[in-house]
Amino acid sequence: MTLQYKNVLVAVDGSEGAKHAFEKALKISKKSKARLIISHVVDLRSFSRIEPYSPNFTNWIEDTGQQLLNQYKKEAVESGIENVETSLDFGSPKVMLGREIADKWQADLIVVGATGLGAVERFVIGSVSEQVARNAKRDVLIVRR
Repeated sequence: MTLQYKNVLVAVDGSEGAKHAFEKALKISKKSKARLIISHVVDLRSFSRIEPYSPNFTNWIEDTGQQLLNQYKKEAVESGIENVETSLDFGSPKVMLGREIADKWQADLIVVGATGLGAVERFVIGSVSEQVARNAKRDVLIVRR
C-alpha cells in the first residue's frame, strides 16, 4: 500500500536537521505530486529581552526568516516541485506546527528534523519534533540523520 499525500508541510529553522527534513519532504512531494508548504516559525519569546534595546530586531528576524524561506522555495522549484508555498509565522513552533499551521494549509503530512536549533531548550523542555508528534492530528515524519 502506497501512501499518497496532497499537502506536505516541512518545518525549517536553518539547522542541519531541518535541511535533512526538507530534503526528505522534497522526495515525498515529488513522489506524491503534492503541494509543498515550507514553514518557519519565529518564537519571539526567545528574544523578548532584546527587543527593548533594539526596536528593529523583530523586523530583522522577520526578514531573516523570509530569506530562509525564499532560499528553500527556490531550491524546491529548481528540483521540480510545481506547487510550493511558504509560511512565516510568529509564536511557539511546538504549538503551532502540529495544529494551527497544519490546519491552515490542510497538511496531511508534517516533516520535521529530529534536532534543530536550541539544544538548551531541548534539554529543559523537550524538542519541537517531540511536541509536534504528540499533538498533531495527522502523520508526522521525524527525520534523523
